[in-house]
Amino acid sequence: MLVDSPPETSAAPAPAPPGRRAAIRTAGLLASVVVLLAVLVASIAVGAKPLALDQVWHGLFHDTGTYADIVVGERVSRTLLGLLAGLALGLAGAVLQALTRNPLADPGILGINMGASAAVVTAISFFGVTSLSGYVWFAFFGAAAVGVLVYVLGGTRSATPVRLALAGTAITAALSGYLYAVMITDDVALNRMRFWQVGSLAGAKMDIIQQVLPFIAVGAVLALGLARPLNAMAMGDDTARALGAHLGRTRALSMAAATLLCGAATAACGPIVFVGLMVPHIVRSFTGPDMRWILPYAAVLSPVLLLGADVVGRLVARPAELQVGIVTAVIGAPVFIFLVRRRKLAQL
Repeated sequence: MLVDSPPETSAAPAPAPPGRRAAIRTAGLLASVVVLLAVLVASIAVGAKPLALDQVWHGLFHDTGTYADIVVGERVSRTLLGLLAGLALGLAGAVLQALTRNPLADPGILGINMGASAAVVTAISFFGVTSLSGYVWFAFFGAAAVGVLVYVLGGTRSATPVRLALAGTAITAALSGYLYAVMITDDVALNRMRFWQVGSLAGAKMDIIQQVLPFIAVGAVLALGLARPLNAMAMGDDTARALGAHLGRTRALSMAAATLLCGAATAACGPIVFVGLMVPHIVRSFTGPDMRWILPYAAVLSPVLLLGADVVGRLVARPAELQVGIVTAVIGAPVFIFLVRRRKLAQL
């Protein structure tokens, strides 16, 4: 007697074992570092003023004249600032997306960028500050003050992602009104703010880098150390408490890290948009939700985006330049629309 064999079923592919997933992610991170090194070299070698590679080499290591002024005096400091600002914006965006449980959040959602902008226009209009090195401290103070205010209005220990986002939105609206009121009534403030507010790495100097470096370093260490508590919070407050996470402390430290990182980057470069939004969101698509991987990847790939956009801005408008904030906005807007549409389709 023949017995019918059971119909064959197509089994779903088994997920890769944890060890293999970790190896793949590690290899990807190393590859990202290689890409970052290539972009760093391109940022030093390429500029609005064309230089041959041998001229760049002599400017770096041998020459003390024109080539050194261009390569060392301008491009190296510009590249270092782009590296630091990109790292800061990427980490700040990743932390804020985890804190608010909103994968489309960016550093502007809590009003930190607007706080820095309002402080800069105040410095220009009321205190007569004219140099970028003078803007830095006002911008950082404004960002820090708004970060603290958002956390207080959000309820400090009882703060929730929704309350923090609402507090940030309200403060952003209020500061926007103040910012534009001052700029409309003060032509000097308007002219000087137009350049700073668009976001730029041009004019970067080593003294500005030295001023913001300690804040970015502390913020980066703090952000990377929050990976495990943020992973626990992603599963909900009750589960996080059951896993031993201290919610109030984690939210306070996350706000502190985001304020240090975003405040320092905005103070040095102006409010550059989309970097803190795009990179962590894209990284999450191939690392998964684990913040232990999202944060390092964001720290490496965000400078790739920022410096790559800066190089493009130097090339497309030679002998002039497009500011990096304009290039990231042109790149970021369609990517943001794509991310939003993909997120809406996934919810259908």
